[in-house]
Amino acid sequence: MQRFFIDANIARAHTLDTAFYREPQYFSAAKEKLFAPLWQYIGDADMLQGNAHPFTLLDGYMNEPLLLTKDEAGILRCMSNVCTHRGNLLVTEPCKLHNIRCKYHGKQFGLDGGFMSMPEFKEVEDFPSEADNLHNLLLFNWGKLLFTSLQATIPAQAVFADMMQRMHWFPMDKLRTVKERSREFTVKANWALYCENYLEGFHIPFVHAGLNQVLDFGEYTTELFRYSNLQLGIGKKGDVCFDLPASSPDYGKEVAAYYFWVFPNMMFNFYPWGLSLNIVLPQSPDECKVQFITYVLDDSKLDTGAGSDLDTVEMEDEEIVEQVQRGVLSRFYKHGRYSVTREQGTHHFHSLIAEFMNT
Repeated sequence: MQRFFIDANIARAHTLDTAFYREPQYFSAAKEKLFAPLWQYIGDADMLQGNAHPFTLLDGYMNEPLLLTKDEAGILRCMSNVCTHRGNLLVTEPCKLHNIRCKYHGKQFGLDGGFMSMPEFKEVEDFPSEADNLHNLLLFNWGKLLFTSLQATIPAQAVFADMMQRMHWFPMDKLRTVKERSREFTVKANWALYCENYLEGFHIPFVHAGLNQVLDFGEYTTELFRYSNLQLGIGKKGDVCFDLPASSPDYGKEVAAYYFWVFPNMMFNFYPWGLSLNIVLPQSPDECKVQFITYVLDDSKLDTGAGSDLDTVEMEDEEIVEQVQRGVLSRFYKHGRYSVTREQGTHHFHSLIAEFMNT
């Protein structure tokens, strides 16, 4: 399998070889190399109306059946939703349970995933064992938002700490989901191309006329962290901006938006009205889905500033990204170069892809 190389010096570097976007082998390999070790958004604490909530992690790609539970002490857990006897799905819809009972052969588990009982197994040797418990995954929360990892080889703090520290003043626990403002889009492009487009503001004056009217492009900056980066959107005079506390490192700036990206596929867009969380779901080498999950903090600021008319911005992004998808299939294009001042985020993304894919 090809090894990918991105020069650490952005002024010398070439972009990712187009084989990564085209070849099914790399799309498949990314499951274990990029997605399994990192963290994924799985929802929020408000979605657990009963005490058991089944879901599929990265539906259409990883397709991992998982279960979120809450016990009598209020402890949340994330575990496999597959019976350790014959692989049956255990819980198929949100519900209230005293314990988890498989509807195939009656094996029972506690809400912590621990084995409880199994009919007709008295004669089975070395039973039960640790393998008869449901596999528990690590669960990380930031305010109401919940995240898990299939392998958790990288600690959650290493992934989220830079964003959490920068936004320490933002009341994450007060966010509320607004389903009617949430969306899911199908984009006929490789998931990585969608992320690359997000990771640079270089295209804003050329693609997003409306957004360009409310952001000061000359003051648009990118900051890089280990597994994430930040594009800081500075508003023009008179626009709706954050009322930042003195404890913020951005105090005194007219910040209209914080655009945080977390490797490999999560985008946290903070606006004065709340948070637009975007999750990119790979579907095939030339198609992805993008979830826009809307969390509102201040209704009075909705549809204002950089966080207004997000559907239009999305349509503009989709059009250009789908054109790029067709372009990277060309026999005459293998890679490009980076703008040193405007494409640091894309260079960072490509560097992480090369690092993880080469392991």
